[in-house]
Amino acid sequence: MNIIDKNLKKNIRLFLTGFSMGVADLIPGVSGGTIAFLSGIYEELIFSIKQVTGGTLRLILQGKIADALKSIPFPFLIPLGVGLLTAVFALANVLSYLLETFPVFVWSFFFGLVLASTVIVMKRVVAWDFIDKVSFVVAAIGAYILVGLVPVETPNTLLAFFLAGAVAICAMILPGISGSFILLLLGKYQQILAAVTQRDVLTLAVFAAGCAVGIALFSRVLSWVFKRYHDISVAILAGFMLGSVRKIWPWKELVSTRINSHGIEVPLVEANVLPSVFDMSVVVAIFLAGLAVFLVYRLDKLHLVKEHTKDIKSKEFEKDHKESLKDQ
Repeated sequence: MNIIDKNLKKNIRLFLTGFSMGVADLIPGVSGGTIAFLSGIYEELIFSIKQVTGGTLRLILQGKIADALKSIPFPFLIPLGVGLLTAVFALANVLSYLLETFPVFVWSFFFGLVLASTVIVMKRVVAWDFIDKVSFVVAAIGAYILVGLVPVETPNTLLAFFLAGAVAICAMILPGISGSFILLLLGKYQQILAAVTQRDVLTLAVFAAGCAVGIALFSRVLSWVFKRYHDISVAILAGFMLGSVRKIWPWKELVSTRINSHGIEVPLVEANVLPSVFDMSVVVAIFLAGLAVFLVYRLDKLHLVKEHTKDIKSKEFEKDHKESLKDQ
């Protein structure tokens, strides 16, 4: 019974983590990778993706289907993936409504979430040396510039959706770099969101194929970097997170607009400003930002995935995974 209870709690925890990642990935400016890193599953996620797109795929091509199935870390990926997909399909309309109706409140909550998460992630660098500090600053500046870029309009073709998926998925698994914002820059965010709400299977399938190719390649890069330059990697990711707060500052002033491919006027350039008047909406926004900070702080204190929050290296994940395969 204890083993069952432990597995149930772990599955619920992974489901909620995946759900939170899905919510974050729906918001331009917030990264699901931030949630994964904060909850302590980031490096295992990268290894699992690498395993499925590498070792598992090779076994399938060799005709070893049974071995291929055994190599997939289902206990980790299934609850995480179900949670993520549940958030995407269940909340796409809700988040669109909230962003249109209560943008300041939504951005305030995520501003507090990302800012507090940055501090938590920074603490995971074992010893800050000069290179780590430089990497952090350069990454923060780079992210700050990136999120200030002006969106472009790209062709509404299947190839464009494929390429957008390949690029955006890389950002979605990087803490601080929002895959949704990359889609926004490429002029594909609203189109993908519409495809989700309208159940446009073809567009979503092509986009998913692009995501699969992009994540298969990028997960190998991340795995290699984490194994050899762990502290620098964490410093860079923390820098990305800090620089990205420029995008999610709650109060903005519209500078210019553009007409999208559907003939609708949408914001093109927005400038961050201070609230013009200190009213109850500002108080609520500050409260929501503070609530997000508190939740992040409690999450870190509770160690909801304690077994993954002790600077475990990717090699150790591989060892644990191999041992789990022997037990299956």
